[in-house]
Amino acid sequence: MRTRLILLWCVALIGTSQNAESQSPERVYPAAHSHNDYTRPQPLTDALANGFRSVEADIFLRDGDLVVAHDADQISPERTLRSMYLDPLSRRVRKFQGSVYQQPIEFILLVDIKDDGETTYAALHELLSEYASMLTHVKDGKQVTGAISVVISGNRPIEMMAEQSTRYAGIDGRLSDLDSDMPAHLMPMISDRWTSHFAYRGSGPVADDDKQKLQQIVTKAHRAGRTLRFWATPEDQNLWQVLVDANVDLINTDHLAHLRKFLASQESAPSFE
Repeated sequence: MRTRLILLWCVALIGTSQNAESQSPERVYPAAHSHNDYTRPQPLTDALANGFRSVEADIFLRDGDLVVAHDADQISPERTLRSMYLDPLSRRVRKFQGSVYQQPIEFILLVDIKDDGETTYAALHELLSEYASMLTHVKDGKQVTGAISVVISGNRPIEMMAEQSTRYAGIDGRLSDLDSDMPAHLMPMISDRWTSHFAYRGSGPVADDDKQKLQQIVTKAHRAGRTLRFWATPEDQNLWQVLVDANVDLINTDHLAHLRKFLASQESAPSFE
């Protein structure tokens, strides 16, 4: 009897998760990025329920599979990029007829390669090719916009990706790439560590030098057609306000509901209803 009850509970839990996975929230927040999303109680599902536009997954290549983990000693074979992210996203794109949400907004899957860049990316490219119809991709220099944009961070095989005639992902650049002549379809995003470039941590007024520097960075990134994101940003509403006011595209968080509530209160922060 006890075994049967446990089995029924597990089936109910799976059904609840899949039902939540297929729902679309009332509002979608284009600036919301779920940092290390795979650490959530319900990876991807929690981000989607909160209307996040962007999620991040760290990957390793193990025995031919791309597994999701932050460190090698945390690897579980069943936690694959396919099962945790690509398959659920594919189901949503079919459900909502070409979009992750009912609202028409391109979703971002940021994939952080934790081991050898070229070997892991080669396996990732093959995997992504199975989902080509839902992905923003480039063929012979021409970009086709899909429901989901995959961006490669971490150990990025930049030269390898630049030489591909067909690509299902772009490169996550750094602030040192702000003046790069790479096309936006090859490097659609610029990300860097906030604390390496700015003194502001959310307490008190922002120094004029920091304000000016941030605005210059935003202007350069947007002029080149690139999305801008910072990681290692303190979980502080004052700092989030600085990012919103400066038109930084993505705000990193490990506290999904807190950022959602903050963005919902912002008249200047874009959202889709």
